[in-house]
Amino acid sequence: MSSPTPVSRTYSSMKAAWMPLTALCLAFFVEMVDNTLLSVALPTIGRDLGGDAVSLQWVTGAYSLTFGGLLLTAGSIADCFGRRRVLQVGLALFGILSLGVILVSSTFELIALRAALGIAAAAMAPITNSLVFRLFDDDTLRMRAITIMMVVGMSGFVLGPLLGGTVLAHLPWQWLLIVNAPIALIACLGVHFGVAADAADGLTNDRLDLPGAALSILSIGLACYALTAGVQFGWGAPLTLVVIAGAVASVIAFIVRERHAAAPMLDLSLFRSGTVRGATIAQIGTSIAMVGVMFALVLHFQYAWGWSPMLAGLANLPLIATMILATPLTEALVRALGHRYACLVGAALVAAGLGLMAWAVEVNYLAIAAAMVVMTAGLRTVMTICAVALVGALPENRTSMGEAGNVTAQ
Repeated sequence: MSSPTPVSRTYSSMKAAWMPLTALCLAFFVEMVDNTLLSVALPTIGRDLGGDAVSLQWVTGAYSLTFGGLLLTAGSIADCFGRRRVLQVGLALFGILSLGVILVSSTFELIALRAALGIAAAAMAPITNSLVFRLFDDDTLRMRAITIMMVVGMSGFVLGPLLGGTVLAHLPWQWLLIVNAPIALIACLGVHFGVAADAADGLTNDRLDLPGAALSILSIGLACYALTAGVQFGWGAPLTLVVIAGAVASVIAFIVRERHAAAPMLDLSLFRSGTVRGATIAQIGTSIAMVGVMFALVLHFQYAWGWSPMLAGLANLPLIATMILATPLTEALVRALGHRYACLVGAALVAAGLGLMAWAVEVNYLAIAAAMVVMTAGLRTVMTICAVALVGALPENRTSMGEAGNVTAQ
């Protein structure tokens, strides 16, 4: 008997879209939480598998490297072969690979597994965001859906150490990855039954730009590794300088290729649009602010104040709470000022929050929490407006590629 498929490509309310929205949120959560989930377990993994400091660094770094390096390629593939199809393949691989941790007996094997998980996650990240945008025709519903996705993603990123510490208190570290399998299965079923298959007119007929894909992987991979090499070997070390030079050369080669290719993977002409260009720059700026503050605070709470990883994770909850509670503020600003000026107000709040944070870290946690609220209210406004504007300004057959560029920039 054939499986039921949705009869409509869009939904009229958040309630009506509960199944696909939940599935997409689960997919986004599991790929984001895996960025930080193992960080708190590294000492345990080192004792269990006999790994040194460098190999343990690559347990987390391998995932981020393949994840970031393949985002553009995954977005291009999804726009060619179907977003729902590629997402389901990514979810299936993610779940199956996560079970592979049962067979791991060395840090090298774990690093290889984490790299493979990063590849599967790259097939999920740009598609979850582009699909949640396409669930609705109404801009207000789109903003609310994007907000939910952002809160879920941030929650996964922030709560990774907290969840990891909780699991380690009761179960072996392998369960941190095993639990991905049932989550991926539930998400895959929700996408299958709740998200309509892509229509032919919503996909591109262009052939895959394999040279462009290779250069994008090389550019992003070398750029990410340059940061690791700079910290590990020193910024003036020969290896670091070679990697940086290789990253710059790869970026230049990628731009030249995409400007002259008959069917480029990333159509650089899209950035002639002020909306696309401005939204991308704003997303980069807010991402630097958000991730920089999150990582700095986690380190500050643990090293300067001596807090446990679990308590440091809980201390970031004002970020998540404000993301949720700031929804009426963002919608009111958009109604009163329009998208552009509402975004400017949000940027001003981000700047004010960062200034408060610089003062608050020398005072107490309540001052830090207040700075978090101000900054996150601004982040919430800028990131939501820009995410909707960016995807909305792209051709329908390039939404995954556009969102891949957005996520890659972040």
